[in-house]
Amino acid sequence: MLTKRIIPCLDVKDGRVVKGVQFLGLRDAGDPVELSTFYDQEGADELVFLDISASHEGRKTMIDVVEEVAGTLAIPFTVGGGINALEDMRAILRAGADKVSLNTAAVKRPELITEGADYFGSQCIVVAIDAKYDESLGSWRVYTHGGRNSTALEVKAWAREVVERGAGEILLTSMDQDGAKTGFDLALTEAVNEVVSVPVIASGGAGAGEHFPPVFQQSNADAALAASIFHYKETSVAEVKKLLDEQGVVVR
Repeated sequence: MLTKRIIPCLDVKDGRVVKGVQFLGLRDAGDPVELSTFYDQEGADELVFLDISASHEGRKTMIDVVEEVAGTLAIPFTVGGGINALEDMRAILRAGADKVSLNTAAVKRPELITEGADYFGSQCIVVAIDAKYDESLGSWRVYTHGGRNSTALEVKAWAREVVERGAGEILLTSMDQDGAKTGFDLALTEAVNEVVSVPVIASGGAGAGEHFPPVFQQSNADAALAASIFHYKETSVAEVKKLLDEQGVVVR
């Protein structure tokens, strides 16, 4: 049986970790290097670092911060934000990341997923999907540029396409639940899980340890990602893993 993963997320803007609600109202959550070290020591399975304003501002991910963070870690490390070409992927991986996360660039030019998978291997390519429910669509719509821009893409169709193009993993964020702290979007996670064969990381909505078991038990996520509840010490990775173990969810 595959073990489930708990993944803290560092949303980084201007060199600081920040957190908001539905991608807005950002507040400071600390230094990325200090937080990375803390989570590594605390037993996190992986870490995700997202330079959340890079695509919107039309610039590259902060390589120097990535190098600093990578230097503190013994766990797998995924980096996203402002990655638009193979050269950008190479720079991020050389800086110490284990995987790269593509979002806006993949929507703009889906061939980039295949290029990255062919060159570095599918295991290095994570496609991040920011999803928001659209009543007119009767499903979820894909958003880009840090949740600022809507697209014509339906989430399940896009998820299938990115896997066909070589993505080895999907980081699925519910914009409706992001920062709401009322629990993960189980319907969204389950819907995507049903149409893809690669691991799905559920993101958006964790507000307490009790929110983690359902995302594994009911929507069959492979991993759960959270930010503010870990950053602000509302719970810990160890406490979440203990709760999952008590409920029969196999964790690392």
